[in-house]
Amino acid sequence: MPIDIKPHAYDPQRNPELFDGVLARRVVAFVIDFVVISIPVVLAAMFIFAFGIVTLGLGFALYWLLSPATVIWALCYFGVTLGGPRSATIGMRVMDLEMRTWYGAPAYFVLGAVHAIAFWISVSALTPFILLVAFFNERSRLLHDIVLGTVIINNPERAAMLRAGRAGYGAA
Repeated sequence: MPIDIKPHAYDPQRNPELFDGVLARRVVAFVIDFVVISIPVVLAAMFIFAFGIVTLGLGFALYWLLSPATVIWALCYFGVTLGGPRSATIGMRVMDLEMRTWYGAPAYFVLGAVHAIAFWISVSALTPFILLVAFFNERSRLLHDIVLGTVIINNPERAAMLRAGRAGYGAA
């Protein structure tokens, strides 16, 4: 059974526009995604609180469901958005980013969900300092990106704009 070893699809030397500014915009995308995930959780907590008041305290027992529901919601959010046709969460779409496998294929549901799990485990277990790995590799990949074989790049529209800007700058 042969193993098909594929080369890296994205070369930062030949295509620097794919990685230009990705790290900073990735941080902003994370904040946007955090807000998108938090809004339904906060609304659910407010509903449970109101339901608890109306039921004279019996409804407060639903708070035990909030943590598991939050985890399920976050995994579904990352799985569906990263596994969708644009391979990007809402925050990544706003920031013109997308996730690809190291050999160029789009992401899929399981990869998106596992990507989120790997991020939270690596940051929780190894402290946020593990995010410094991105400054020491040419593709600005974080530790969980390296482990899972993914890369975050500029989407084709932004990359084309940056490429055109570089061509115009070189001609001047």
